[in-house]
Amino acid sequence: MPAPTPDAVLAVTADRLREAAVPSPSADARLLLAHAWDCTPGELGLRSLRGTAVPEPVRARLADLLERRCAREPLQHITGSAAFRYLELAVGPGVFIPRPETELLVDQVIAAARGIERPRILDLCTGSGAIALAVATEVPGSTVVAVEKEEAALAAAHRNVDTHRHAVAAAGSTVTLLAADIRELPEIGAFDVLVSNPPYIPAGRTPDAPEVGEHDPASALFGGGADGMELPAAVVRAGVRVLRPGGTIVVEHDDTQGAALRTLLTASGFTGARTHRDYTDRDRFTTAALPEES
Repeated sequence: MPAPTPDAVLAVTADRLREAAVPSPSADARLLLAHAWDCTPGELGLRSLRGTAVPEPVRARLADLLERRCAREPLQHITGSAAFRYLELAVGPGVFIPRPETELLVDQVIAAARGIERPRILDLCTGSGAIALAVATEVPGSTVVAVEKEEAALAAAHRNVDTHRHAVAAAGSTVTLLAADIRELPEIGAFDVLVSNPPYIPAGRTPDAPEVGEHDPASALFGGGADGMELPAAVVRAGVRVLRPGGTIVVEHDDTQGAALRTLLTASGFTGARTHRDYTDRDRFTTAALPEES
């Protein structure tokens, strides 16, 4: 019996994932087969067009990967990488997986930095370094300082900064990683933009997806306190301290926290607090600015 084609393998794999209630079964099937075959999704597409038979060792590797994904292990942990804007980032156990909605924060940073010569940008709770690296590669000439206190996340951020060092250099930017708790920041100078995706889930809230609740580290999920606002509030306090007059703050938050964060920002001296929606039309992040010097 001849070995099956990629399309046949993909159809069976997607069906298994669908039965396990895995979101995006067709897309996951393609990424799993590409990973098992040690090729890119684009190369897999070419093999599909040619009807290239899938070798038995590849099918065996795929079977192992499929079992893990059907058990709801995150796809990014299985492949070891996560896409974020134009980057592929190393992730794994103990490291928060960057989400597509967080990409929207980078657009706000780009807009806030526009027209500023060599802008200084601070990324608090950087995790894998996703926001910091996206900003450094998309805001030419930027100086980015990224802060993280968790060892596993900081190690992943160092790997990602090293992997993308040439892209950062090509943009004329720099990325500096700092191991610190955002509630106890050392003296790090003044910044034009502060961006953060801090832990913010309220206490007692159980994440819906097993990939989140069972695999993302709790330290990257729960913001502290019944309302989850302790760490977002620490980000605001840091903004008051480090932002220059006219500087912009961009903070991701739970969809229940927009009003509380706007109130906190206004009470802390920021102006123009505005909450923005994500791809699913939920409140997802808030921006504000410190007043210009008169």
